[in-house]
Amino acid sequence: MDGFLPLHEDRPIGVAIMAMGGQGGGVLADWIVALAEAEGFHAQSTSVPGVAQRTGATIYFVELIRPRPGRAPVLSLMPVPGDVDVVIAAELMEAGRAMQRGLVSPERTTLIASTHRALAVTEKARPGDGRADPAAVLAAAQSVALRFLAADMQEAADRAGSVISAALFGALAASGALPFPRAAFEATIEAAGVGVAGSLRAFAAGFDAVTAPPTAAAPAAAVPSVARGGSDAERAELDRALRRISEAFAAPAQDMLRHGLGRLVDYQDAAYGHEYLDRVARLAALDAAAQGFALTVEAARQVAVAMSYDDVIRVADLKTRGARIDRVRAEAAVRDGQILGTTEFFHPRVEEICAMLPARLGAAVEASPALTRLLGVLFARGRRIRTDRLGGYLLLYAIAGLRRRRRGLLRHGREQAHLAAWLALAERYAAGDYRLAVEIVKSRRLVKGYSDTHARGLSKFDRVLGAVPALAGRADGADWLRRLRDAALADEDATMLDGALATIATLDHVPRPKGEKVQ
Repeated sequence: MDGFLPLHEDRPIGVAIMAMGGQGGGVLADWIVALAEAEGFHAQSTSVPGVAQRTGATIYFVELIRPRPGRAPVLSLMPVPGDVDVVIAAELMEAGRAMQRGLVSPERTTLIASTHRALAVTEKARPGDGRADPAAVLAAAQSVALRFLAADMQEAADRAGSVISAALFGALAASGALPFPRAAFEATIEAAGVGVAGSLRAFAAGFDAVTAPPTAAAPAAAVPSVARGGSDAERAELDRALRRISEAFAAPAQDMLRHGLGRLVDYQDAAYGHEYLDRVARLAALDAAAQGFALTVEAARQVAVAMSYDDVIRVADLKTRGARIDRVRAEAAVRDGQILGTTEFFHPRVEEICAMLPARLGAAVEASPALTRLLGVLFARGRRIRTDRLGGYLLLYAIAGLRRRRRGLLRHGREQAHLAAWLALAERYAAGDYRLAVEIVKSRRLVKGYSDTHARGLSKFDRVLGAVPALAGRADGADWLRRLRDAALADEDATMLDGALATIATLDHVPRPKGEKVQ
């Protein structure tokens, strides 16, 4: 082994970087190599690509070692559990994955992580709230790592007009885990010669984020005021709705009602906001302080979401808003004199096309096999609409303008009928089984999204509420309905829901009062 540097005499420094596509993980690895070589070290980097942006991050591994005369080091191609000095995670859950892989050890590893989230495919795919618990990752990092440095590096990079890799490079410099001064890190960025000014700003922001003392928590933000605009009559109706919330509803529900009102005024208009308050008021009349007004609060949340259902009109409206265009330009870092091209992808189903038609016409088209086949052929491949061109933008703008006629369209009529039946069911049981009524209202969270996602959620919702008559009158009826909802949220294909419903069918029958009918 003559000519090789024994590790026990001068051990290499290993740096593992966990980054997703577009986060500049390769640039960060190159900077570390360039930094080490500029400081007279030997350095080597390798990478193992992830499968996709949010099914697995690319792992970049850098090893650097101080040279010894007459000896050439042999550096590793992959990080080895228990033998990594620095782990840099460009997203919080990637820090968790690094710990799961054993790359973080309490005797050796400095863990640097951005606390922001970019949801993984598995998190998005769950019908319910599939988000992983960030508190669990933070707690594990505090106990597993020798040192743990964390801050929202994405926010720091955004403020600097750069990418997260530069902010992470600054955090690495601040950590002191590498034997190089800050000036050497900055000189590395300057030597690269690409986006130097923005990268240096992000570097400084990342450096400060992990060295500045923690600040006191900011006070809770007040409920945002409802956006105003439109005619004098519309503003007057909005003011009346806000006064109505303050005067006619219990205090625990008022903040949620203001949020819901703002959502629906933005979705449709002030009159639609009053329709929302009318619906919640029916349940609020059955509520009481002794119950903590849980029924009213939950109705304020779920009714607002149900009334602002996703449709093609809403999508077109959001895509043609100036705020959205400004956000896209900011994310793409478009500079003065540059032209940004945008292409919107639409693939509506036949049902969604019919839903945009006036109720009678849409129903007639749906009932015609010939017309539905024709629509299926016309829209089989979807549409790519260039909204950076006048024609494409005006097309979406015209579709967004259909919101003024939404109340007369096929989809709206069906949504209103479904909404009314759901709330009537909750009203029916509110007096006799308050907890069951609350769970009925909560079950609306099963319905979300659009297209196939909406259809699956609606099917689960109907199946769950279909079990209510069998559960009514049981002391544990509300608990069983909650279990059904949790089962429906657990998987996409409803396997667990099937099992839960089969269990419901085996429960002891509870006789109903004479004359009571099950709808």
